[in-house]
Amino acid sequence: MDIQRPSSVARNKKIRRIIIGVGALIGIALITVALSRLKPAAPTVERGTAWLDTVKRGPMVRQVRGLGTLVPEEIRWIPAATDGRVERIVVYPGTPVTPDTVILELINPNQSQALLEAEQQLNGAEAQYKNLQVTVANDLLAQEAGANAVTADYRQAKLQAEADGQLAKEGLVSSLTSRLSQVRSDNLGVRDQIEQKRYTSMRDSAQSRLAVQQAEVNRLRALLALRRSQVSQLHVRAGIAGMLQQVPVDVGQQVGPGTNLARVADQRHLKAQLKIAETQAKDIVIGQTASVDTRNGMIPGHVSRIDPAVQNGTVTVDVALEGELPKGARPDLSVDGTIELERLDDILYVGRPTYGQEQSVISLFKLDEDGVTCTRTKVSIGKTSVNTVEVKAGLKQGDQVILSDMSQYDAFDRIRLK
Repeated sequence: MDIQRPSSVARNKKIRRIIIGVGALIGIALITVALSRLKPAAPTVERGTAWLDTVKRGPMVRQVRGLGTLVPEEIRWIPAATDGRVERIVVYPGTPVTPDTVILELINPNQSQALLEAEQQLNGAEAQYKNLQVTVANDLLAQEAGANAVTADYRQAKLQAEADGQLAKEGLVSSLTSRLSQVRSDNLGVRDQIEQKRYTSMRDSAQSRLAVQQAEVNRLRALLALRRSQVSQLHVRAGIAGMLQQVPVDVGQQVGPGTNLARVADQRHLKAQLKIAETQAKDIVIGQTASVDTRNGMIPGHVSRIDPAVQNGTVTVDVALEGELPKGARPDLSVDGTIELERLDDILYVGRPTYGQEQSVISLFKLDEDGVTCTRTKVSIGKTSVNTVEVKAGLKQGDQVILSDMSQYDAFDRIRLK
């Protein structure tokens, strides 16, 4: 038969269950705390994919680098001097030209007609000038003859008056006759002075009349030269020796004064125009040493100009080339230029990481003594160059650090190299 258990058995059993449950909860809590304090397992990285570099002490050359192109030092755009229509393109881009090479020909009937009219006007003015010369010469001769006749009459009357005066003193002629001779002499003397003044005035007037007509001839001659120049400029010439680069017009196109018809550049003298990031351009000054890589050779040079404006986050820097241009060097060729800013002596430096600005603090993985484990380390960097950076704190000479991009391991403080 069934025997009833005492109530103490059930109570003890319940207490035992509570104790076991509390113990299990405490164990789970302890395990959770222990697991939370464990460091995450260090991920493994292939050694061949990590770019390791050693911290060194010594001189460091600060440089900045920028991409750019070769451009001619002398570029000439040839504008249209007058209205016209493109009749013929004589030479095309890529052709060597001399100053007298005709690049294209324009046509303008109005200019040809204006030239013909200018020639006719000049011929008419020159004929009028010659006719005026003859007229003036005849008038002067007539005036000179009249003046000379009066002068001769005056001299004769003067001699007659002197003779009559002498005879009157001797009583051979009357005093009235002597006075009449003197009056006639005085009258002719006055007329002689007047005629001489008239001759002088006419001569001066003739020179003025000739000068006016000569000025008109000179004006028309200059106008004719202008018309001839305009007609001549319908044959568009290069103006300088070099290479024809562009002819931005087509046959049959109507162009106006000032329209660019061609571009000619002297390819014997090129310079490099580099685009330097605005954050790196602050230390560039004119005269600094530079080198330009044309992909076919290195050319030394120096900074000759710095653009004062910033465009699209870059500053344009001109580098004057000092060496002989390699084969294949031509305008618009892409180049890579390096500018030397300064030389720093006896400093700690290391290769430039894939990220990190000048005068900032970055984190790098430093290789531990076991040669396998890498620990994240805060590194303060100073001045930067193209391939190296100055180490101000966080590393010492001989340390090895990973410079490649390790952003995928930002959640880990340690990694292992395999």
